Amino acid sequence: MTEIGVGIIGGGYMGKAHAVAYSAVGAVFNTRLRPRLEMVAASTRASADRYCAEFGFARAADDWAQLVRDPRVEAVVIAAPQATHRAAAELAFSLGKPVFCEKPLGASIEDARAMTASAAARKCINMVGFNYIRTPASQYARKLISDRVIGDVTWFRGEHTEDFLADADTPASWRTKGDSNGTMGDLAPHMINAALALIGPISSVMAQIETVHKSRGGEPVTNDDHAQMMCRFDSGAMGHMFFSRVGTGRKMGYAYEVTGTKGAIRFDQEDQNALWLYKAEGPEAERGFRKILTGPAHPDYAPFCQGPGHGTGYQDQIIIEARDFLEAIADDQNRWPTFADGLAVSQVVEAARTSNSAGVWTPVQGD
Repeated sequence: MTEIGVGIIGGGYMGKAHAVAYSAVGAVFNTRLRPRLEMVAASTRASADRYCAEFGFARAADDWAQLVRDPRVEAVVIAAPQATHRAAAELAFSLGKPVFCEKPLGASIEDARAMTASAAARKCINMVGFNYIRTPASQYARKLISDRVIGDVTWFRGEHTEDFLADADTPASWRTKGDSNGTMGDLAPHMINAALALIGPISSVMAQIETVHKSRGGEPVTNDDHAQMMCRFDSGAMGHMFFSRVGTGRKMGYAYEVTGTKGAIRFDQEDQNALWLYKAEGPEAERGFRKILTGPAHPDYAPFCQGPGHGTGYQDQIIIEARDFLEAIADDQNRWPTFADGLAVSQVVEAARTSNSAGVWTPVQGD
């Protein structure tokens, strides 16, 4: 076993999730590289010291650049607001350090392009955080589609809907300011990533993006609440996606349906340990969707639990991400999804914004 010092920029919601993941990943997956929680950085010294004590880091810093430059920090995890992503990643790459960056890849398409170019130029290991597609059920869905169990895919419907801002009286906050914090910057990338992973590249989109509650507590809302998007995949399949942070009643509505010529698949993250499969075979009277409960026979389930149907949870998705990042570093070979994959998501988001402004079908521009 070889130790590797991990530094995490940010100790909030995702920072804590990554700290827990790197504390547990070695025991869960018996990784060749064993993470050492070396340093955590936050916006204030008090916050950094608190995260350091609570999560078990060796040291704390109130300057992310100090963390990145520290020689005992050998791998950098960026779990801070989007505005910090580009500068932190570029500095880490300049020092030859691998980087895991939470989605979206940056605060803008320009950030995403620059970060991807920097990773390629420095030949550094890089990965972007799309955790939901890593559930055993969704990994199995990818395999079923790849193996053509449901035939040729003709239709995809996906959504990422939550209701944390459904109440119009919820006060304004950082979430209601700036494009990168709106629904197209925050929630949409997860389902777009799922569509790309399950079905393949998207060639064109037709989108509508709206702000439902235009002010909160007298403060203007400067980003979007929900959006819908028709799309056409390179394969020829049709698709539709809906994204919302005002989806009343939905807590983690990361859900998709895939229709093929020989069957169909349904999944909903609120029931993340189940996948619904329909096969167009056998007597018509006996056909119907079959609920598959995940278990040790499905990808990345057995390391967590030996009991079928017992289930995995949100934190386990982050542990799987940590395993993939560590394996990429150990093998000096990038694992999906890389910064280039994150850029592909940003390109679809950018095309959707252009389509919304122009009111026309818009091609997705590759780099």
